[in-house]
Amino acid sequence: MTFELKKLTHEGIDSALSKAERYRLLNEPAEAASICRDVLAVEADHQPALVALVLSLSDQYAHGADPSKEIDVLTARLTDPYEKAYYAGLALERRAKALFRQRGANVGTRHTVHAWVHRAMHLFEQAEAVRPPGNDEPLLRWNACARFLMQHPGICQETDEERVAVMSE
Repeated sequence: MTFELKKLTHEGIDSALSKAERYRLLNEPAEAASICRDVLAVEADHQPALVALVLSLSDQYAHGADPSKEIDVLTARLTDPYEKAYYAGLALERRAKALFRQRGANVGTRHTVHAWVHRAMHLFEQAEAVRPPGNDEPLLRWNACARFLMQHPGICQETDEERVAVMSE
């Protein structure tokens, strides 16, 4: 069944984004994402709506979804270099931690988690380099990633021996 979706007014965008934030806080990321899509249907490059959609989609990692391809497309549309790096890193950090919670520390998972967390840390360093004065968010996220890796020492880079063993199977 197909419906023609109703268009928001330009005047309703701020209110809609406020509601999207509330749905995120209520742990209803799909509802929040739907609202963000409605805003983007009216104003395709609305930067706060793109950010809110990235956050809403990355919230869904905890629910077993994998919106990573869409997140990559959305973060590429962000025009601010800080936001592009910060939100790409945040989404990757969330993806890594969700995978770890879902699958534990088996060999394949721990290497993937390690790679994703390190990539997120690199993105946070990029965001740090261009952040607005007084904005320490990328430092906080980098530290959270570092603590996560320190708390889970079994998460490690793939060794050459493991790489060879997997390739020979």
